Amino acid sequence: MIKVDIFSGFLGAGKTTLIKKLIEEAYKGEQVVLIENEFGEIGIDGGFLKDSGVEINEMNSGCICCSLVGDFGKALEQVVEQFHPDRILIEPSGVGKLSDIIQAVENLDLADVQLNGFTTIVDAKKAKIYMKNFGEFFNNQVEHASSIILSHTKGMDEDKLAQVVALLREHNPHATIITTDWDALDGKKILAAMEKRDTIDEALHHLEEEQAHAHHHDHDDTCGCGHDHHHDHDDTCGCGHDHHHDHDHHHHDDEESCCCGHEHDHDHHHEHDDEEACGCGHEHHHDHEHEHEHHHHDHDDHCCCGHDHGHEGHHHADEVFDSIGIETPKKYTIEKIEKALEALEDPHAYGFVLRAKGIVEGEDGQWIHFDYVPGEPDVRTGSAEITGRLCVIGSKLEEDAIRKLFEA
Repeated sequence: MIKVDIFSGFLGAGKTTLIKKLIEEAYKGEQVVLIENEFGEIGIDGGFLKDSGVEINEMNSGCICCSLVGDFGKALEQVVEQFHPDRILIEPSGVGKLSDIIQAVENLDLADVQLNGFTTIVDAKKAKIYMKNFGEFFNNQVEHASSIILSHTKGMDEDKLAQVVALLREHNPHATIITTDWDALDGKKILAAMEKRDTIDEALHHLEEEQAHAHHHDHDDTCGCGHDHHHDHDDTCGCGHDHHHDHDHHHHDDEESCCCGHEHDHDHHHEHDDEEACGCGHEHHHDHEHEHEHHHHDHDDHCCCGHDHGHEGHHHADEVFDSIGIETPKKYTIEKIEKALEALEDPHAYGFVLRAKGIVEGEDGQWIHFDYVPGEPDVRTGSAEITGRLCVIGSKLEEDAIRKLFEA
C-alpha cells in the first residue's frame, strides 16, 4: 500500500523545511516522491529540495483541488506507475484549503493508495494574525488536520505559545499538536505523531460530517437562496451568496489587530483590556515597560488589506491573493537581495507581501537561495538552477514596483 502524506500550511509556515527534515531523518530507505503545487506560475520549492534525493513533480499555475484537478489525477497515476513509491508527499500551495486537497485525493479512488496523514504546519508567531485576516484559508487548514506542527517556537514566551495552542484547539480539538522546537526532535518522532491512526480517522470523520451537513443551518435564520450558510451568530442574509460567518469575539488582554501579516510582538504591561491596532506594515518588538497611546476596539475583526475575511465563504485563492513570478538571468549579490527583502516590508510601496522566495545567480558565481515572510528574511547559498527564478505572494501587490525592485 502506497502511503500519501499531505503537508498543508499557510504561506511561509515551513512546509518545505519540515519535508526536508523528514526526508533526511525519517524516510530513509523508502522510495519517496514529492508532488509540489505552488500558487502562481513560478515554482521555487522544488529547487530548494533538489539535493534531497527524492523525485519531485511540480504543478504550478493553478490549484490541484480545482483548476488542476484533472492534471493532479494524471500526475498521481504517473507517479505510481513510473516510480512505484512507498510514499507520496503532497505539498499544496500555502493558500490551498486542506479539505479540498483531501477530497481531491479521495475522489481519485486509486488502488493501493492510502491517505496516511494530513499535517498542517503553523507559524506560531503569526498564527493569531493570519487567523484573523485570512481565516477562510488558514482555519480550513487547521480544522481538517490530523496533526498540527508549530514552527518558530524556539525562544517563544510560554504564555503566548499556550495562547496559540488554545486558539488552534478552538478549531481542532482532536489533532496532535507538536509545540517542541524541531531541532530538538528527531524526524522519526515527528513522523510517529503524524501517523497516529486515531487522529487521522477523526479528521476524515470530521470532513465526512461537514460534507453531509453542507446545507445545515446552526441557527434559526431563514434563507431561501439555496446556498450553504454557516453562522456562528444571529445574522439574517438574503443576498444569494454563500457565507460562512466565523467572527472571532474572544477578548484577550493586549491582543494586536493588524492587517499587514507582519508580526507585532509587544511584551510590555498595559492597564487595559483593549487591543492595539497597527497597520504600519513593520515588525515591532517592545521588551520594555512604558506607556503608549492606544486605539481602542471592541473586538478584533479588523483588517485593511482590501478583502473581506470575516466571512468564511467559498473563495478561490486567486480571488484573495496575488502572485508575481519572475524568471531572470540577472546576477545579484546577497546584500542586494537582503535590501530588496527589507524593502518589501513597506505595504504602501509594494502591497501586503506575505511571502517571497527565489533562487538566483550570484555575481561571485554562487547561487543565492532566499525565503521571506514578514520580518523574517533568510538568505543563503545553494544549488544552481537552469535560470534565476523568484516569486512574491501577497494581497494587492504593486507588480511594477516589485519588478523594478528586483530589476527584472
